[in-house]
Amino acid sequence: MSSGLISRIKGKSLTPLKNGVIVSDMNFGERKLASGIILASDDGKSAGVRPRWGKVWAIGPDQEDVVNGEWILMEHGRWGRAFDLELEGQDTIRLWRADPEAILAVSDEEPKDYGDFNPEAV
Repeated sequence: MSSGLISRIKGKSLTPLKNGVIVSDMNFGERKLASGIILASDDGKSAGVRPRWGKVWAIGPDQEDVVNGEWILMEHGRWGRAFDLELEGQDTIRLWRADPEAILAVSDEEPKDYGDFNPEAV
């Protein structure tokens, strides 16, 4: 899971400050449509400029808009660089800091179009 450009953090716990939001499960790779068609990764290309879903992993004590376990749709680029977190006795997980002011939507369930957002389809 680790890459040379990804920071690795080891510790006992991680809690965001104030109204901070930490997310996991963001999709930057290839995507598979419900029809079975596989779309190549668009990360770093103009087609990759789109909102993305992430699963809320942790929230700060002042966060009132989302709770752990919810899925949030964030404006493009409103997340920090990924980092790998290794907590004692748990598997390493890749996380991102999300900008709480850039949350567009919240879902209790994993979105069916996870990793994709097409405003024309709404």
